[in-house]
Amino acid sequence: MTDHEFGFDTLCLHAGQVPDAATGSRAAPIYQTTSYVFDSPDHAASLFNLQTFGNVYSRLSNPTVAVLEERLAAIERGRAAVAAATGIAAQAVALLNVLEQGDEIVAARTLYGGTLTQLDVTLRKMGIATHFIDSDDPENFARAITAKTKILYAETIANPSLNVLDLAAVAKIANDAGVALCVDNTFATPWGCRPFDYGAALIVHSATKFLGGHGTSMGGVVIESGKFPWDNGRYPAMTEPSVGYHGIRFFETFGDFGFTMKCRMECLRTLGPALSPFNAFLLLQGIETLPLRMERHCANALAVARHLEAHPRVRWVNYPGLPSSRYHDLARRYLPRGAGAVLTFGIEGGASAGAKFIESVEFLSHLANIGDAKTLVIHPASTTHRQLNQEQQRAAGVTADLVRVSVGLESIEDILWDIDKALDKAAS
Repeated sequence: MTDHEFGFDTLCLHAGQVPDAATGSRAAPIYQTTSYVFDSPDHAASLFNLQTFGNVYSRLSNPTVAVLEERLAAIERGRAAVAAATGIAAQAVALLNVLEQGDEIVAARTLYGGTLTQLDVTLRKMGIATHFIDSDDPENFARAITAKTKILYAETIANPSLNVLDLAAVAKIANDAGVALCVDNTFATPWGCRPFDYGAALIVHSATKFLGGHGTSMGGVVIESGKFPWDNGRYPAMTEPSVGYHGIRFFETFGDFGFTMKCRMECLRTLGPALSPFNAFLLLQGIETLPLRMERHCANALAVARHLEAHPRVRWVNYPGLPSSRYHDLARRYLPRGAGAVLTFGIEGGASAGAKFIESVEFLSHLANIGDAKTLVIHPASTTHRQLNQEQQRAAGVTADLVRVSVGLESIEDILWDIDKALDKAAS
């Protein structure tokens, strides 16, 4: 069986785990422990020297978390992964793993509000500059790259503007320049798109969203392709002796999973955003049904988008699965199974009507999340992007009348019933 290439659905159920040898447990056990017994002083020393693989402390690694990491690397067709407590923590781990004072990022300006703040405020305080560009034209990435650029950053599907990235074009620009492209694949999920297939070097996910799928568990992950040449002269943190870890040269020692090892032994070790074993267990349960859920999510989202597009009280609808979307051709190329579960629309009457719509929904949930099995609605300008000024909101594609819907798994007739009822109340 070792030479057999398993399908995506099978990997979601089995990758990274076999029945527990000690108990025969079919489900991955929850190893709810902080630390692990060493065989001997020599064994302990070899673990701390990274000469032997094994568990030392659950801030660094844990058997339950390791199953999640291996499974996510497998379904993204990556080489290795490291999990973190949240999606934003995973993003920080990925970036701080190779960035230092004086370095630069080139990023899409349509990113999620929390990501924008991390890049434009938190990292800028550390002396790491981010240049935000219009990612609809891939050449804008090329124009912004300098000798100090170490990361290009974008989302497969932007949140909440729903821009679809031309992955192959941006990846070619990044690879030609010797710069790592990091893609947030949260909205698309690996079921919808695998950015490594188009040349990305790194993928991050907020596993809190569709991967977990039930709104119960925070988590994030960084996945590396194993194909990026970190020894191209632009990344001394990967090739020079580590001041913080025994002088080890991560890329020289670990090769195609050197980035992941550095994330684990430097960022997780010193910053501490470890994922709990229990959350890893819950996220694994979600991944087992990811293919089935995403198929329904996307089908329902397309039905809602079509319904809203024809509704007299709706000014506009933004969903890449609609032929009217400027991103429809890119969605057909990169998201052939479905254009995701999130859509946005504007109601006649502007911001006040949008607020009244949200107040009027009955079983649709008003909360700051996406990717739940339940349908969720929110007004981003007053919530997720509230910390941005009006100019920044416009640049991120957030207008005052914009309502975001994360379409869930309920019966489509019921979703449309609740939307229609709320639209009627918003109009009155």
